[in-house]
Amino acid sequence: MKKTRDHIKPLPLPIYFWTVAVIALAGLADAVYLGIAHYRVYTDMGYKSFCAVSKAINCDTVSQSPYSIFLQVPVPVWGIFGYLLFLVLMFCLWQSADNKTRLWPTLAFLAFSFSIYSAVLAVISIFYIRSYCIMCIASYAVNFLLLYFTWLTHRRFNNVSIITGLKDDLRLLAKHKAGGLLSLSTLAVVVAVMVTFLPSYWEVTYSAPDRGIPTGITVEGHPWIGAEDPQITIIEFTDYRCFQCKKMHFFIRQLIATYPGKIRLVHRNFPMDHEYNPLVKEPFHVGSGKMALFSLFAAENGEFWEFSDMLFNVDTRQGHFNLRGMAKNVGFDVEELARAVHDVHLLRKLRIDIRDGLKLGINGTPGYVIDGKVYVGNVPAEVFRTLRE
Repeated sequence: MKKTRDHIKPLPLPIYFWTVAVIALAGLADAVYLGIAHYRVYTDMGYKSFCAVSKAINCDTVSQSPYSIFLQVPVPVWGIFGYLLFLVLMFCLWQSADNKTRLWPTLAFLAFSFSIYSAVLAVISIFYIRSYCIMCIASYAVNFLLLYFTWLTHRRFNNVSIITGLKDDLRLLAKHKAGGLLSLSTLAVVVAVMVTFLPSYWEVTYSAPDRGIPTGITVEGHPWIGAEDPQITIIEFTDYRCFQCKKMHFFIRQLIATYPGKIRLVHRNFPMDHEYNPLVKEPFHVGSGKMALFSLFAAENGEFWEFSDMLFNVDTRQGHFNLRGMAKNVGFDVEELARAVHDVHLLRKLRIDIRDGLKLGINGTPGYVIDGKVYVGNVPAEVFRTLRE
């Protein structure tokens, strides 16, 4: 005889309840971590998350993408709100003394919504960002587990459909105004206040205090800034569409201003653009190769550092930038600047930068060479310890 759910004796309800509660709390903890990591990626110059291990597995790359912001709120913050809503509804469920088996259809519907959103984010990671966040994947697992266990609990203790159960749950929440609606209203007010007053920290434009700091061109023809007789020389291989490159570049520039006469920064281009870099086999950081050529044009015309700063601060999320406005700011002829992408001499210099980076074993950006040692992604703190002596 085929066994149906009528023949399955369910476990005590508290077991199901606390299983779902623990999973939801794990999701909340994961969302809080992702929220903190997202904030630090944009505001902490030296921050690098534990799961930024490669080009393909990199939480920071996901955080730096335009898809990490939804309706002007970071996606992890929406996750925090979602899990809080889920847990508030669970609290309402447990406080409903007349029937503790209610609200499971609503929880299942919420978990289903979370799972759909997870699927959308997974598609974006695979096909658009082309990088994966370990902690995001963990949140996807949490959402699908919530969906399974809420559906299972509803199936074990209710004999109505999800739709009918949703209608019954709304009536139950209306009945328990003192608990349910008050809790939900309070959460809604908290969300509204946070969304209203949350600073747009991800739209920060970096600048460097370079007044009076020496600049020049190395014997090999590469622009430098900082000490004329340096204690430390840092050669950066960078990509203008790489957010970590931007953070580290301006971090080092601030160190140059803080410790005058001790650090020299030498700029080299290493665009992770498939049209220019043989290391990259598919579209990635599209346009960064042309931006590198613009910077080389600026270097040959004596305005490298100001123009390079503008390139780093370009909002590439818009898919284009105001080349005419940038040219005007430094006194370039916009038509001459535009022709830089076809200049054979500049293309040769860019290929030399990329070739030298590949020879050094640089396989991602940013890359640094200090005293013959190569560092990818960041400069270890111990490198700068002697500066305080």
